[in-house]
Amino acid sequence: MQYQQLGSTGSFVSRVALGTMTFAGAGKDTWDRIGGLGYDAADELVGIALDHGVNLVDTADMYAGGDCEEYLGRILRGRRDDVFLATKAYARVGTGPNDVGLSRVHLTRALEASLRRLRTDHIDLYQVHAWDHLTPVEETLATLDDAVRQGKVRYVGASNMFAWQLAKALGVSERERRERFVSLQAYYSLVGRDLDHETLPLLRDAGLGLLVYSPLAGGFLTGKFTREGATDPTARRARFDNPPVDLERGHDILDVLRTVAERHGASPAQTALAWALARPGVTSVIVGARRPDQLRDNLGAADLALTTRDLAELDAVSEPRARYPQWALDGAYPQRTPAGA
Repeated sequence: MQYQQLGSTGSFVSRVALGTMTFAGAGKDTWDRIGGLGYDAADELVGIALDHGVNLVDTADMYAGGDCEEYLGRILRGRRDDVFLATKAYARVGTGPNDVGLSRVHLTRALEASLRRLRTDHIDLYQVHAWDHLTPVEETLATLDDAVRQGKVRYVGASNMFAWQLAKALGVSERERRERFVSLQAYYSLVGRDLDHETLPLLRDAGLGLLVYSPLAGGFLTGKFTREGATDPTARRARFDNPPVDLERGHDILDVLRTVAERHGASPAQTALAWALARPGVTSVIVGARRPDQLRDNLGAADLALTTRDLAELDAVSEPRARYPQWALDGAYPQRTPAGA
């Protein structure tokens, strides 16, 4: 396993991380379709990941209604120090008016509940799951800052934010001298490169890490899907169609992905993950699985080195269309270079 600095912090996380969205939730509709794994199956997956050198394990208080954190807390007994533990808060976790969002009241309660379920005295990376349009970001950041000062949180991160929201939060942290976000957890894949437009340049400029979720586009990039349909009807994406994919373009990308994978004797999934890991600004890719063989295959991406040719082919077929103002800048306003460069 390889490790990389988390943003501009002094801490290192594994380049392949374990996502736990498949843990627990049996019989709970959405969670059952995503995974619904029992305790023993979840315990086996965590063991495989840790044995392969994974140290970043990601969860959220909303997964399986809190049962996912409960599982993880039990599983990590005796192994907590081997893990850089990340969780998230924002989603509704109760029926009350303050059981959702990023207010001081909800965040404080949510953190205490996560600590209790995870059976730990601290969270290594506490992430806000989305932007709260009702709560001033100053209130949210002050609450997170308090949690760090109390020793209950080591670092704070964000997830699912527009670039302008993240930039605003970073500016407030600097102005108010609060803890700043050290990372963004976001969707990014060969068939979903929206981050290229605004977010990735911001992350690189501000020194934040990028933790990629759904790097296989919910299973679309595993090779189990053809233009005729799913080759495996039990595949997660066959039951839970998310994230959205432009299928016509997606299958063109899959054609190239399969070619590159065959060149290395690798699986399409490993190759798609290796492409994501090679992208500038990507810290880790978060993989989830329902079976040990799926997880072992995904973990193999850490050892797959794609060539310049491989990356060029994959970049070309997946290149997102330029958005304004990029298309206005291209050609008409070339980038300046220092004199003599």
